[in-house]
Amino acid sequence: MRQDINEALALIFKGIDRLQKAFPGRLFTIDGRLVGDIGEVIAALEYDVELYEVQEPDHDASTPNGRRVQIKATFKNSLTFRRLPEYYLGFKLFPDGQYEEIYNGPGQIILDRYRARKRIGVDLLSFPIAELRRLSALVPSAERISKRKRTTSPPVDAYTLRPA
Repeated sequence: MRQDINEALALIFKGIDRLQKAFPGRLFTIDGRLVGDIGEVIAALEYDVELYEVQEPDHDASTPNGRRVQIKATFKNSLTFRRLPEYYLGFKLFPDGQYEEIYNGPGQIILDRYRARKRIGVDLLSFPIAELRRLSALVPSAERISKRKRTTSPPVDAYTLRPA
């Protein structure tokens, strides 16, 4: 049993080391930032956003036209935010490395849906993936964060996470 724990942790830390080398702008710390950093890297690779080099409390990136975006990821069945983000990009991650976009659009839509919820905009609250997915389906395409255009070359520089 102890051997299983030792081997599993060795694999986890080997994976973290690999992520840190590939994306040095993110820490991928196992005790709180690992999932969030993975979500941010997915957003930088797949969407037209540039991650902030210095972490900000309510937003993680911006778009070329100045939209500020909070990026969240989870392996669970809910996503979170504390204060109203201008735009929100939420992902469900899967153990095989795949992900699903759950919500892509203005944070105001989430706030409007949950306005009656106690302490919304003050405390860190969880929102069910099923409802966020439903709300996201209502977002007009002009209000979504655009995906990067596919090219044969990598969409971003792997070290800075900036467009190549």
